[in-house]
Amino acid sequence: MSRRGTAEKRTAKSDPIFRNRLVNMVVNRILKDGKNSLAYQILYRAVKKIQQKTETNPLLVLRQAIRRVTPNIGVKTRRNKKGSTRKVPIEIGSKQGRALAIRWLLEASQKRPGQNMAFKLSSELVDAAKGSGGAIRKKEATHRMAEANRALAHFR
Repeated sequence: MSRRGTAEKRTAKSDPIFRNRLVNMVVNRILKDGKNSLAYQILYRAVKKIQQKTETNPLLVLRQAIRRVTPNIGVKTRRNKKGSTRKVPIEIGSKQGRALAIRWLLEASQKRPGQNMAFKLSSELVDAAKGSGGAIRKKEATHRMAEANRALAHFR
């Protein structure tokens, strides 16, 4: 524990074009090797492709996709006295859920076959907003695992 007191919470900055914190959170997860401008470029190209595909506001599609992928419940590994490990279901808060959703969306889009990351990300976001895609499958698998281990909830 720190003797100096608690650190103040920092709010995420908003991106320069859309002035949106959520966009900046996605860009920071795309970011590799400190290449910030490349991460922005990937996301803005994906947003432009979403605009062309759906002819709606791409930020609404992004918000809808993240809302659909956000998990309510997850599993955490716990070890009991005898040494065996169990997956115990736990509730997930809104911030952690959003972070997981963004991570799952980016992982699913990286696994997609396709030309470039902007195309794959736009396809995954549109699919997630509609309720299909790899990130939605990941959420459903997590929920199934939590449901299967519901009997272990008292180990929380």
